[in-house]
Amino acid sequence: MRTICILGSTGSIGTQGLDVIRRHSDRLRVVGLAAGTSHALLVGQIREFMPPLVAISDEEAARELKTRLGAVRGVEILAGPDAAETLARNSEADLVLNAMVGAVGLAPSLAALQSGKLLALANKESLVVGGELIMDLVKGEPDRLIPVDSEHSALAQCLRGERREDLRRVLITASGGPFRGWTREELAKASVKEALAHPTWNMGPKITIDSATLMNKGLEVIEAHYLFDLDYRSIDVVVHPESIIHGMAEFTDGSVIAQLATHDMRLPIQLALAYPDRFGSGIRPLDLAKLGRLTFEELDREAFPAVDLAYRAGQNGSTYPAALNAANEVAVTAFLAGKIRLIHIAEVVGAVLDEHRPAPVVSEVALSRADALARSRAAEIIESL
Repeated sequence: MRTICILGSTGSIGTQGLDVIRRHSDRLRVVGLAAGTSHALLVGQIREFMPPLVAISDEEAARELKTRLGAVRGVEILAGPDAAETLARNSEADLVLNAMVGAVGLAPSLAALQSGKLLALANKESLVVGGELIMDLVKGEPDRLIPVDSEHSALAQCLRGERREDLRRVLITASGGPFRGWTREELAKASVKEALAHPTWNMGPKITIDSATLMNKGLEVIEAHYLFDLDYRSIDVVVHPESIIHGMAEFTDGSVIAQLATHDMRLPIQLALAYPDRFGSGIRPLDLAKLGRLTFEELDREAFPAVDLAYRAGQNGSTYPAALNAANEVAVTAFLAGKIRLIHIAEVVGAVLDEHRPAPVVSEVALSRADALARSRAAEIIESL
């Protein structure tokens, strides 16, 4: 029986992770849940799974949660901004699924690894912002870090058992998002509602907007750099609208190995929670004859400059990726609030990178400083637009 702690249990990945555990309750058990605030969904999760530890970042919400749980016994509530980190460190879990959104997920990821646990990572920002710190903790034990993103789960499967010296490059696929084929002029008029209407994946608002700008693909490039120890020149992005092939590895002899699956996040989540085992998934298998065809397109870098911004930040290294991520988070929030247009997101990020003064990534303190400065500067730029 593997014991699981889920950070971000009420979000898209968290709820699907619990669905996987529900389907395989004979092999997986929840011992910790973390969420930002209290609401009916979290209360229901606690009553169903009865985890001994629950973390809530909002202290007022934690008090409300205790009231709503009433006579439920055996559940300890941790409260405050560091509650998820404490949960990741102190829970009795074998594995922590980090499904938090944003740079706030880095500290819990570090805590999980420092405490000797397996980390199933769906929080992109942990690697984008703190890749050096994360990878230092898994030196000699790479299997302790298990990717959950469908693309990196796919690449891990494609590369398993292959010799690294035989690898030429990896290809990360992109659906193209809701604005595939749009020109920059058309994107300037895109609405929030249109941006949130992803054609294939059901995700939270922040990740969905990142998919609309293709910043998510840029972040995934940085993730792949760290996860698989790849030079950025060996990582490519290709548009694949059907979202059936999730990643490919090309080898020096010209062979290409691809991982195909229905676009259902429960599969990569399950692969991570069960690793190295494979469970019967209950997920609809592929019917290739019915599917008919798979198509591929080059990335339109003029209309979607966010990908190249991520390559630039990643190749520059130091605290550039932290600044990229911070500026993007601020800009996405502003777009969702109707303060800026979609095309302004990449413009804000690019301006912040232009002004960024890098520092070595030696600690969380250095990253926090870069993050704060980038957020402040992004907010100023947004106000001037």
